[in-house]
Amino acid sequence: MATNIAKPIKRQRIKGDGAWGYTFIAVALIAFAMFTAYPVVSAFIISFQKYKPLGSTYVGFDNYVATLKDPLFWQAMKNTVVYTILTVPVNLCISMAIAILILPFRKSTQTFFKAVYYLPVVASGVALSVVWLWIFDPMEGGILNQLIRFFGFSNQNWLGSSSTAMFSLVLMSWLSSHGTSIIIYLAGLLGIDDTYYEAAEMDGANFFQKLWYIVVPALKPATLFLLVTGVIGSFQVFQNAYLMTGGGPNNATTMVGLLIFNNAFTFFDFGKAAAQSLVLAVIIACISVIQFKYAGKDVEY
Repeated sequence: MATNIAKPIKRQRIKGDGAWGYTFIAVALIAFAMFTAYPVVSAFIISFQKYKPLGSTYVGFDNYVATLKDPLFWQAMKNTVVYTILTVPVNLCISMAIAILILPFRKSTQTFFKAVYYLPVVASGVALSVVWLWIFDPMEGGILNQLIRFFGFSNQNWLGSSSTAMFSLVLMSWLSSHGTSIIIYLAGLLGIDDTYYEAAEMDGANFFQKLWYIVVPALKPATLFLLVTGVIGSFQVFQNAYLMTGGGPNNATTMVGLLIFNNAFTFFDFGKAAAQSLVLAVIIACISVIQFKYAGKDVEY
């Protein structure tokens, strides 16, 4: 008899807990629906239209055809791929190296360095761009030009020349934006058991052998995560190109994200911009699947 009474009470309690759970996540669900789901659905619909504020016209796949036939889109895609190849692997290596250098310090010193490296992540992008514009100043006052003059080279117009503009954005990425990666790598390093290092030392392993056979395999999950998110972020890069070069000179630094922005808010061709954004989303999704398939097949979480 007692068992029969307990069962409905238990079911009622679970039902009540579930209701409270949905109540607690309601704000997040509403925010997701308003700021993610709705814009994605709207972009999909607009991509098949010639968008006008007072009445759009359905044009079918014309925006997609125009995107795939647009030489500037493929130039922007090429620039984005080059930027990704030159920045993501190097940034991962730099972040891992810095994390390894921070590891031997005591906890308070590690916290200090993590805060220092993470500060640019939370700083204003406009403020950081002003600093980098000063560094790349083509006149004698530019810090980078002062440095190369010390070695006997002449001033360079870093952001105003097609041959150096992309390298300038890549260099900016190399020397900043490592905060998140350093914290993730450092957390992974702290999770490696010391007995692995002790066993390796007993077998006569040197620093580089311990790095290759212990550290790199142990950090594979973190590396895969940072690789995937890094590629996604670099394919969506907009701020650096917009603030530093505006896509110039001669579209040498026009990225896909900047091209979409210009089509939408400079030329007000929202239909084509939506089509380009969805094409970019498909490309990013395909690359992510390939990364998980080949780089994540032996990764354990």
